[in-house]
Amino acid sequence: MRTIYYSLYASPIGRLLLGVSDRGLAYLEFAGRSSGAQARKGWVESEEKTARWRAQLDEYFRGNLKQFDLPLDLEGTDFQKRCWNALLRIPYGKTRSYAEIAREVGSPRGFRAVGMANHDNPVAIVVPCHRVIASDGKLGGYGGGLEVKEKLLKLEGAWKQG
Repeated sequence: MRTIYYSLYASPIGRLLLGVSDRGLAYLEFAGRSSGAQARKGWVESEEKTARWRAQLDEYFRGNLKQFDLPLDLEGTDFQKRCWNALLRIPYGKTRSYAEIAREVGSPRGFRAVGMANHDNPVAIVVPCHRVIASDGKLGGYGGGLEVKEKLLKLEGAWKQG
């Protein structure tokens, strides 16, 4: 079992729970939606181990960081990892549709499966599932809520509506 070092991060969109392993960022969740790090087996609180990620998040929320460059430690199915890697290729300030991601990962009719992979993304914001919208240009869903998705897209200059 891998050890996850965690801390809470007060962001402009609410409290976030960061979890890092020795390999990289493994979790970035909306703290109010998680089951609580303290109850998770193998989780150890550590401001020190999460400091570099908190610093990059500070820069992102100030609008100064366009791409995170610290390592990730993503665990999921092969399909989920293909989807998450496709998300990592969406440039800052741009969006893609679920259908576009489905085509990119080799499952042209799998836009619902892409939506589920996005839903299961363990590293919100850094693996930018907020940059995926519906084919009709509407926001679609988001684990942090549509208001948060809109705020992130506006921060990145990718959302002019509303």
